[in-house]
Amino acid sequence: MSFADMKKNAKGSLETLQQKLEETNKTASYKDDRFWRPELDKSSNGYAEIRFLPAPESEDLPWAKLYSHAFKGPGGWYIENSLTTKGGKDPVSEMNSQLWNSGLDSDKDIARERRRKLQYISNIYVISDPANPQNEGKVFLYKYGKKIFDKINEAMTPEFQDEEAVNPFNFWTGATFKLKVRKVAGYVNYDKSHFDPPSALNEDDGELERIWKSEYSLTDLVADDKFKSYEELSNRLQQVLGGDAKARAEDTTTVEEQSSPAVTSDPEPQQEESAMSFFERQLNED
Repeated sequence: MSFADMKKNAKGSLETLQQKLEETNKTASYKDDRFWRPELDKSSNGYAEIRFLPAPESEDLPWAKLYSHAFKGPGGWYIENSLTTKGGKDPVSEMNSQLWNSGLDSDKDIARERRRKLQYISNIYVISDPANPQNEGKVFLYKYGKKIFDKINEAMTPEFQDEEAVNPFNFWTGATFKLKVRKVAGYVNYDKSHFDPPSALNEDDGELERIWKSEYSLTDLVADDKFKSYEELSNRLQQVLGGDAKARAEDTTTVEEQSSPAVTSDPEPQQEESAMSFFERQLNED
């Protein structure tokens, strides 16, 4: 552009810059439309009916398990997937172990604040979503915690002899999950959620196959490229803590993580083993 052209387009250039400024100031949306979550009403209650779906084609499990950390230090937020998900060493877990074993209650409090968060991810079919009816009849990914996984595990491995084991992930003999969300003492609570009696999701196998082929890969969610290297995580951790390993973090956990000791031991592996045993029995019976 020549100097003369610049002068001629002075007014237009202002309008162009104003438009670009508006675009720049817009908050970027990082929402992943593949994921579904229940929406709470003004009373902080939520309700939906969903169906947990079988493992995607060529995958073994109907859930993926992911550990992550989310806390705030002097240098900002640390929000990262934990390498312990893949059975590797993770700098936050290592630091938490040192703090926990120091013998100081104050160090244990810091380790609790930074403890890893466990989440499961499954494909679901939304049957009823009163808050967002446009979601009904669609397949989504659903990220959930220990409380809901406990209910899945209880369905697959019932406590009493007069209760029949149910595979909630089965198209034909599974069960609709009635998700009932409340706020209790300021925290999200799922205690009133439950499974209906077993029933087929649909009597048309062609429709069930269409739903199955609409599922998202679960193994991709925990693939190697979803995790930073140990060195990258260590550098980020040092930036967030500002070199102070005992810097207090902002507690960002929910009621689901509050109930588990997560630093010294995790109750989830035992529960997941029960669920795995259920699937192994089914394979052996086929």
